[in-house]
Amino acid sequence: MEAIKHALKALRKRHLLEEGAHSPAIVALSRPIMSQGSEWKEKAENLEVELQQCYKAQSRLSEQLVVEVAESRASKALAQEKESMISELQNELSQARDECSGLAAALEEKSKALELLISEHQEVKEQLEAANLRAENALAENKMLIDRWMLEKMKDAERLNEANAIYEDMLGRLKGEQIQLLAHQQVDGVVRQSEEGAEYYVESTIPSACKQRIPAHEGGCSSILFEYNSSRLVSGGHDKAVKMWDTNTGSLTRTLYGCLGTVLDICITHDNKSVIAASSSNNLYVWDVSSGRVRHTLTGHVDKVCAVDVSKVSNRSVVSAAYDRTIKVWDLQKGYCVNTLLSHSNCNALSFSMDGQTVCSGHVDGNLRLWDIQTGKLLSEIAAHSYAVTSLSLSRNGNVILSSGRDNLHNLFDMRSLEICATLRGNGGRVSSNWSRSCMSPDDGYVAAGSVDGSVHIWSVSNAKIVSTLKEHTSSVLCCSWSNLGKPLATSDKNGNICVWS
Repeated sequence: MEAIKHALKALRKRHLLEEGAHSPAIVALSRPIMSQGSEWKEKAENLEVELQQCYKAQSRLSEQLVVEVAESRASKALAQEKESMISELQNELSQARDECSGLAAALEEKSKALELLISEHQEVKEQLEAANLRAENALAENKMLIDRWMLEKMKDAERLNEANAIYEDMLGRLKGEQIQLLAHQQVDGVVRQSEEGAEYYVESTIPSACKQRIPAHEGGCSSILFEYNSSRLVSGGHDKAVKMWDTNTGSLTRTLYGCLGTVLDICITHDNKSVIAASSSNNLYVWDVSSGRVRHTLTGHVDKVCAVDVSKVSNRSVVSAAYDRTIKVWDLQKGYCVNTLLSHSNCNALSFSMDGQTVCSGHVDGNLRLWDIQTGKLLSEIAAHSYAVTSLSLSRNGNVILSSGRDNLHNLFDMRSLEICATLRGNGGRVSSNWSRSCMSPDDGYVAAGSVDGSVHIWSVSNAKIVSTLKEHTSSVLCCSWSNLGKPLATSDKNGNICVWS
């Protein structure tokens, strides 16, 4: 702007100078000298033309000056705008620097966290490697134990073969059917003596009519059992209750509470003072019948307990089986486990032998196994069924055991040799579950078993034929129990109903 002002002053000064310089010439020309000739007149005209040209040049310069002034103002406005933009950009730059510093701090924090995670990952990796090493060592040890176990099994098989050979040799010495018949009669004639005295026994009759129909449990009644030398019935069901019934009137006499799961099996001591229930809560419950209170809760199984039985010799010895592939021996007086037997297949049913030293077990793999409860050794094993064994029932004299299976067969085995004596087949009757219980009559002359269609079949043991079919249930029959008084027969179903037959 200062340069433009100086340029304007210079132009004005030049204009004044030129005007002052030409004025004497004009005055001189206006004098009479003009008459001196046309030359002076021409010079004057030329000078006047030159003056006009100077004025025109001055006007052009003035216009150019105006344009430059306008451009200067526009440039000034643009410069101010640029300065404001520069200030805004400087503010944004300072904000970006602040954000960059914050991000740098966050990056440093994340880097430290990443380093910590990497170190933790390394520790976990080392722990995993150590665990894998322990697992490999355990697998190697397990393989070694399996090899040792297989060797022991081979030795046991050899000893069993030797025992079978001795037994076959002894049978070969018994010549003649009369000697064998006499031996069986002598064994069968022995009457077991219980703790309360001689066992009461009468001949059984074939039931034909339903005397009582009792709505016993909600959700199903999976186990029933008569008291010894009594017509009173004990039942357990899916409603977690154990109930006692008078079968003559069908009335409920007592309810035992305290079980925390479905009752899958029950047994009664021979003095009728204690009831033991196996339940899906992995425990066994022992009630005192007179007070109705839980005397013991037997814990130790890690899966549902599906079978229980009490010794035929002592009221304090009980065995139980669960779906953890173990069979446990319990002392009821002390209330704890005294021995544990390990099996390769889950056990569905148990039965004490008459001597109280051995236990027969029926398994999911269809085999019967005979155990010594003192040593825990497996004494004998036989393939009884092509599918799971569901029930075991010992005869009165202890020489024959009834096994039922999911192959819908009911087999009678000689307990002394585990040889099959007879096979009972139903007319389309199918076993309803893995814990469907069949039973033998007190005189060992009949077998009762329920079917999935609600019917109950009665077989004669002597000819292995069905002598009666009872139809009253409207759902699958789960359990049968025969009073050792000879009658009645009781059956239970999946709807929780109990039928008493006479």
